[in-house]
Amino acid sequence: MLTQLIQQPGPAPTGPMSLFSSPLVAMAFIFAIFYFLLIAPMRKKQKATATMIAQLKKGDEVVTGGGIFGRITAIDDERGFVVLQIADNVKIKVLRTGIAGPAGRRTWHAPSTPCRLHRSSKGGCLSKRLRWRVLLIVLVVAGIVAGYVATGYAHARKDWVQGGRPPLSEALKRGIKLGLDLRGGIHLVLQVNTADAIKAERDEAVETLKAQAREQGVTLGAIEYPSDAAFTVASVSDEKKLDEVIKRWLPDWTTGSAGGRLTFSLKDASRRATEESAVAQAIETIRNRVDEFGVAEPLIAREGTDRILVQLPGIDDPKRVKDLIKNTAFLELKIVEKGPSTDKASLIGADGKVAADMELVEGKAEPGQRATNWYLLRKAAAITGRDLKNARPSHGQMGGNSISFFLTAAGAEKFGAATGANVNRLLAIVLDKRVQSAPVIHERITDQGQINGSFTPEEANDLALVLRAGALPAGLTYLEERTVGPSLGLDSIRKGITASIAGMLLVFIAVVFYYRRAGWNAVLALILNAILLLGAMSLFNATLTLPGIAGFILTIGMAVDSNVLIFERIREELRAGRAPKTAIENGFSKAFATIIDTHITVVISAIFLLQFGTGPVKGFAVTLLIGLLISVFTAVFVSHTVFELEYGRRQHIDALSI
Repeated sequence: MLTQLIQQPGPAPTGPMSLFSSPLVAMAFIFAIFYFLLIAPMRKKQKATATMIAQLKKGDEVVTGGGIFGRITAIDDERGFVVLQIADNVKIKVLRTGIAGPAGRRTWHAPSTPCRLHRSSKGGCLSKRLRWRVLLIVLVVAGIVAGYVATGYAHARKDWVQGGRPPLSEALKRGIKLGLDLRGGIHLVLQVNTADAIKAERDEAVETLKAQAREQGVTLGAIEYPSDAAFTVASVSDEKKLDEVIKRWLPDWTTGSAGGRLTFSLKDASRRATEESAVAQAIETIRNRVDEFGVAEPLIAREGTDRILVQLPGIDDPKRVKDLIKNTAFLELKIVEKGPSTDKASLIGADGKVAADMELVEGKAEPGQRATNWYLLRKAAAITGRDLKNARPSHGQMGGNSISFFLTAAGAEKFGAATGANVNRLLAIVLDKRVQSAPVIHERITDQGQINGSFTPEEANDLALVLRAGALPAGLTYLEERTVGPSLGLDSIRKGITASIAGMLLVFIAVVFYYRRAGWNAVLALILNAILLLGAMSLFNATLTLPGIAGFILTIGMAVDSNVLIFERIREELRAGRAPKTAIENGFSKAFATIIDTHITVVISAIFLLQFGTGPVKGFAVTLLIGLLISVFTAVFVSHTVFELEYGRRQHIDALSI
């Protein structure tokens, strides 16, 4: 029995839109932060220093980067030196670039007032600027770690079946998403049968031509289908009126005549557009079905012209997901003219043919039923799955599993007209060209109804899911299927972690051996780089893949490369006779432009990989891009702060351990 339902559910709950729904938007946001945090202040400082040096003149009282105060007595523009008088009868020659500023600007000099809370063991004090730098680093690291843990708890709660809150160890494991190659799952390559979409376009054109010709009083002859993209009409009663109908309602079709018949062919441009639309709609429909099913971190992307790549990590029932993806689930509700009957011949006319506006449809086999029921249905559907607004599993009046559906405004209007004109007749609920049930229409029904049948709870849930997600525009063919076991993924994780730790340890040993005490500065920067990279990937919902681990290791190498550039520049400044503090300042200032240049070129390449790559390529690009931006922060901002903490508070520095 088909009756109206009493309750209608609200719209399906949806999560809040992520601020960083696009990877490029997320990367642009990170780059903006680093620009205003590092690049803009550094450029402003370099510009101010260059202006100050250019304006130096005799008699100016200045201070050098090493903290020496004096008055300029001579300027050698050709060699770039100035002569400072630092005491009676005591003069020194200093490079112009070694001047830190006017005598009142004591950048590295300890303040004369006592420091109660921030005095170091060396006797210096933390300046307000340095305290802010340290506080910023602590806040960034704490925020990233807290975000990683919070994301891990959010992921862990989804699968946590025990009572209470998931433990911290589980949250740390789930803080970052793992790709198919690390987590295990299924890899599918599907081909969209675009010929089905072309055929549907042809059938729709035929129905439109019939309806409009009927309105204009034009009689059409027999219609034949020589191909999926063409049809012919035997004869027409009024060719002039038909031409007007064709121009208005069938603009995508070319017409001609052959053998006394009117021919219709789909235009090439329209054919290509239909095929393109079919693939795009199939991708969106598959994505909706997979999202409704609850698969975590799926990858659904187009490959070539008519192929779709689907990767579903962590799936333990591949067959169910494959059936869910491939199921067309095309719903039609049609008026029953005759049937049901197990005698197929009794439903057909005396000439043994089915009328042009009718069709024979097989009924769904019931448990214990030997003979198949057949129905003679009107070919034109009262409503289809395209008129659905929502669908959900429910229980029928007899206690069985069923599916409740709710219609759009346009669908409700069509359904109300069809049911109102056919009260006390059977209405067939046709799913994928098979009658699921044929209840009696007892009254006019508008916006909601129910599909009854011998469904299991799982079948009812899957059918409601597919109906909500929409019907596929064409059939799918599986071209490739691979299953990655979780044991293989765990083995890849272990090997990746081992390679990462081994690579980092070798880098640590090399930089400490070569740069001595300054090497520990680089080690701290690399450790923070790794922590921030994992945390940022978690916050931006990035997926870690096996190529992503390779990108992680490469990022470590790129990060230490930035420290090497800075340290070598400091060494050059020391060999040129600069004071240690001046050498540190000049080393960071002059190496900064080179670091930005080298990173920008790689960032541009990574952005292109991220935008146009798929699967492993995109995973590699995400890790590399986030890591490069973070390495600028750790190698420049963090390392500079560590140098200031170590040497900036000292009155005198004899030598640098570099």
